[in-house]
Amino acid sequence: MRHPTAIIHPNAKLDADVSVGAYSIIGEHVQIGAGSVVGPHVVIDGHTTIGIGNRIFQFSSIGEIPQDKKYKGEPTQLIIGDNNTIRESCTLNLGTVQDGGITSIGSENWIMAYVHVAHDCHIGDHNVIANSVQFAGHVTVGNHTLIGGLCGVHQFVRIGDFAMVGFQTRLSQDLPPFVTAVGNPAEAKGPHQEGPRRAGYSAARVDMLKQIYRALYRAGSSFDNSKKEIEELRGQVPEADADIDNMLAFLNNANRGIVR
Repeated sequence: MRHPTAIIHPNAKLDADVSVGAYSIIGEHVQIGAGSVVGPHVVIDGHTTIGIGNRIFQFSSIGEIPQDKKYKGEPTQLIIGDNNTIRESCTLNLGTVQDGGITSIGSENWIMAYVHVAHDCHIGDHNVIANSVQFAGHVTVGNHTLIGGLCGVHQFVRIGDFAMVGFQTRLSQDLPPFVTAVGNPAEAKGPHQEGPRRAGYSAARVDMLKQIYRALYRAGSSFDNSKKEIEELRGQVPEADADIDNMLAFLNNANRGIVR
């Protein structure tokens, strides 16, 4: 279960069945939950808490200090949930005291090779993040998103639930829920329908997502008028009212503007 060449600090807290591969290094303040597998040549350091059932592949660096000149060695954290797959050569950094002091990753995420998650990012659940996606500091990602390979995400950008980001996209503004974006810079290309369908959305609810998208991106409509039009859709498909609330809450906090 634990290769003899692995170096595990005696104060690290690993569940009894955690597997650690050859030449991996586990630091003093690391906690790892049951059923997790740490591959060979992995470094996990810092005040890092990892839940159950995670699999971390070789050459990843988890919980290292932020790439931020303001960091002065404070005991900030990286918190990872359950059942995540973190593929080869990913880098996940601690938070900074200039923000909340925590970088967090939820559960059931599929994180492909060479992904960088910078300080103070917050990534939700059930996301698919393809190879070489680069998140700058303070990025927030919702749930059930699809983020294509080689994308760059500017600091403080937010990505809403069920959003989809196409291959090689440069994202420098907030991407609302249920919206597909692609390009350099990013442009909205339509509602994301397949993800919600796979999550069990009914045909009527998916159709309402299309109406929300049309209201948000209607030519000539102001941002405030678009929000009002989305509000007026409430009640037409009761199960979609939660999606309307989700969209309006996101738009009301779009301090960087949204992808248009």
